[in-house]
Amino acid sequence: MRESKLRKLVKLVEESNIDELELSSWGAKVKIIRRRAKEERTAPIPAEEAYSSPRVVEVTSQQEAQPEEEPKGNHYEVKSPIVGTFYRAPAPDADPYVEEGQFVKKGDVVCIVEAMKLMNEIESEVSGRVVKALVESAHPVEYDQPLFLIELAT
Repeated sequence: MRESKLRKLVKLVEESNIDELELSSWGAKVKIIRRRAKEERTAPIPAEEAYSSPRVVEVTSQQEAQPEEEPKGNHYEVKSPIVGTFYRAPAPDADPYVEEGQFVKKGDVVCIVEAMKLMNEIESEVSGRVVKALVESAHPVEYDQPLFLIELAT
């Protein structure tokens, strides 16, 4: 989540009567808690926490929160080289570039990642069988996010 968006959320908490705000957006979670000086606590409050300004307590990504599966055998992950929107097909009514179980060669286009209105074709860097598509079409992707799992050809 961008810093400007976080600042707006903190300002929202400051200007309202809410003490806690939790938000999930595109795989990221943010929790903002306002600490009030009036709160009773068992431990003394440090001077910098005695004010009622909120603070960001937790920022996590769902990718980090979920345990990563270890690819079994001889597998390769096709990863996104850029941040953008993932598309499995060249058009909404077209067939996907690749299907699970399909064999691909090095250099075959496997998907598109749209960034700033530019359609970037993503090519397979290896030859093998597509085991799994890891992202749904029209969903946002991050840099270096796995898109496909390919079982390498022997």
